[in-house]
Amino acid sequence: MVEKMKLVRVQGTMPQLNEFIGSCCMDGRFDLEPATRYMSESLGYGALNEENPHTAIRDQIETMAKEANMELHEGQQHSDPVDAEGRSYLSDLLEKIDDLCAERKVLLDQKKLCEDGIEQYSHFTGLKVNVDDILDCAHVKIRFGFLPTEGYNKLMNNYGDDPYILFTPCNQTKAGYWGVYMTPREHALETDGIFSMLYFEPVHVPGAAGSPAEIIEHFKENLDVVNKSVEDVNARIAALWQQNADKVQLLYNTACYYAAVYDLRRMAAVKGEHFFCVGWVPASEVDEVAGKARGIHGLRVTVDGPESAGKMTPPTKLKNPWWSRPFEFFVEMYGLPAYGETDVTGFVAITFTVLFGMMFGDVGQGIVLALFSTFMWKVKHNDLFHLMIPCGISSTIFGLVYGSLFGYEEALDPLYHALGMAGKPVSVMDSITGILMVAVYIGIVLVLAAMALNMYTHARHREWGEFIFSPNGLVGMVTYLCGVDLASAFMGAVTFMPQVLAVVGMVVGLVLLLFAELLAPMVEGKPWKPAGGMGNYLMQSVFELLETVLSYLSNTISFLRVGAFVIVHASMMMVVFTLAGTPNNIVVVILGNLVVICLEALLSAIQGIRLEFYEMFSRCYKGGGRKFVAFDLKKAKA
Repeated sequence: MVEKMKLVRVQGTMPQLNEFIGSCCMDGRFDLEPATRYMSESLGYGALNEENPHTAIRDQIETMAKEANMELHEGQQHSDPVDAEGRSYLSDLLEKIDDLCAERKVLLDQKKLCEDGIEQYSHFTGLKVNVDDILDCAHVKIRFGFLPTEGYNKLMNNYGDDPYILFTPCNQTKAGYWGVYMTPREHALETDGIFSMLYFEPVHVPGAAGSPAEIIEHFKENLDVVNKSVEDVNARIAALWQQNADKVQLLYNTACYYAAVYDLRRMAAVKGEHFFCVGWVPASEVDEVAGKARGIHGLRVTVDGPESAGKMTPPTKLKNPWWSRPFEFFVEMYGLPAYGETDVTGFVAITFTVLFGMMFGDVGQGIVLALFSTFMWKVKHNDLFHLMIPCGISSTIFGLVYGSLFGYEEALDPLYHALGMAGKPVSVMDSITGILMVAVYIGIVLVLAAMALNMYTHARHREWGEFIFSPNGLVGMVTYLCGVDLASAFMGAVTFMPQVLAVVGMVVGLVLLLFAELLAPMVEGKPWKPAGGMGNYLMQSVFELLETVLSYLSNTISFLRVGAFVIVHASMMMVVFTLAGTPNNIVVVILGNLVVICLEALLSAIQGIRLEFYEMFSRCYKGGGRKFVAFDLKKAKA
C-alpha cells in the first residue's frame, strides 16, 4: 500500500534551525523539500546558501583513516562542533601519519623493486655468467627478452650462421624461449630490426652484480629486510591510531553529524533571522515527529493534509508485508505509483510468482533456484535475488503438479501412488492443448483482475465517470467478458452466458466505449461537448475503440506464452536426456540441468515481467510517483 502523508510546516528563528534538523530530520522520517517552492516570492524569503564548514573535517579524517589503512566505525555519539583546538589536533595527527605513510611508501617502492627484479631474473636463471660483466661490454649490445617458438625457429633457420647474431636461451616454455641476444654495437640497429620481425619481446632487467641466480638470492634477502621494515612502520601507525582512535572517532561522528545538518539547512527558506521549513512525514509518524518539533522552544509547527500543498504532490512511500516487499523492486522499475494511486505490489507478488512457477515447474530445479537465490541474497542483499526465493518455491510446487524432478518424469510416481493417485496430476507432453487453454483462461482472469484494480482506484477517488465508462472500467469489463464468451463459443469451449445476451452486451458495450469521453464527464457533472466538433470526435473515437478491442485480444493471446514455456521447459529436458544417452551419463544430466536452470529461469523471469508490465500494469497503473526520500544518519554511515 501507499502510505498516507502529512505536510508539516515549521517556522522559527535561525538559532533553532540546527536543533530542529537534528531532532526531527535525521532519522529517515521527515522528507524535507526546498521551502521556497511552497511560498510566494513576495514574502521575501530566499534559499539558504552557505558553505558547509564540516565536510572538510569529515573528509580529512576519512583521508587519514585511508592512509593509515584503519577503519572508522559507525557511531551516533557526537559532541559540539569541532573547534580550533580540535582542528589543530587533527592537523598534528595527520602530519604524523603522513610522515609514517611516506616512510612506508619508500619501503613499498623498494619492495616492488625487489619483487620485480625477482620476477624478471627468474626467466634467466639458465644464464651462468655475471650480468654486470655482459652489460658493461663496450663493443657488444645485450637484450633480455622473450622469443616465441615460431620466431626462434625462423632465427635458427635464417640467421643460425650469422656471426653477428647470437641468441642464448635461458629458459624454455610452451610458448617460446626466455633468453639474451648479443650483437656488435655497429650492427645493433639491424639486429634489433631482425628480432622485432621475429616478435621478440624485450624486457628491462635492473642492473645488479652476479649471475641471475645470485641476483635473485640477493633480492630475496633485501625483500625480507624491507618486509620487516614495512611491518614495523605498520605497527607504529597502528599504535598511533590506537592511541587516538576514540577521540578521532568522536570527532568524525561530530563532523558527519554537522555536515549532514548543514546539507539539510539548504532546504530552508530564510528571511533575516527567521527560517521556514516544509516537508512530508508519514501519517503514522507525524504525531511523534511534530511533537519533537513542538518541544523546541519558539517553533511554530503546522500539520496539514496533502490537499493544502496546492500543486505540489506528496512523495510515495510503499508499505507492504514481508511476503510482498521484495516485489517492490518491479514496481519501482516500472515507476512508483503516484500518491493516492493503488499500490500493485501485492498483486505483482502473487501473479508473478504463480506465472514463473508455471513456466519453470520442476521440483529439483525449483529447490536449487530457491537455495541459490537465498545464498546470493544473504551475500549481495540484492532485491532481485530476494524475490526469486518465492519463485523457486513456486517452481517446486508446480513441479509436483507436473511430476518432474530434475527432468525425470517418473521419479515422483511412488509419491503419487502413496497418496492414492494413479499418477501425476498433469503430464505436460500429453496435455499440450489443455495447458495452452489453461494459460489463456489464466490470462483472462488476470486481465479482469487488472480491470478490477483500476475500478477500485477510480472508486477511491470518486471518479465515477472513469469507473463506469473507461475501457478498463465497468463497461470495459462487461464488453471484455462478452467478447470472451463469444470467442469461447466459436472455439467450442465453455461458455457462461446465453449467446444472445453476449452479443447484445458486447454491442452495447462497444457503443458506450465509443462515446465514453462524452458520457464520463456527464456522470461527474463536467462539460461534455467535444472540443473539435462531433465529426472529429467520432473519427478519433472509432480508431481508439479499434485499438481498445485489439488490446483486449492481444493481451489475452499474449498469455499463451505461459503455456508455451511450460512445454519448452519439458522439451529442453527431453533434449538433455537424449544427449545423456542410455544409460544416462550423469555428468551430461547435471550440466544440462544447470544450463536449463540458468536459461529457463532468465527467460521465465523476462516473460513474467513482460506480462506484468504490458498486459496488466497498463490497465490499472500509471506510475509517475516520486520516492519518499528522508535523510537517515544511521544509513548514511552504514
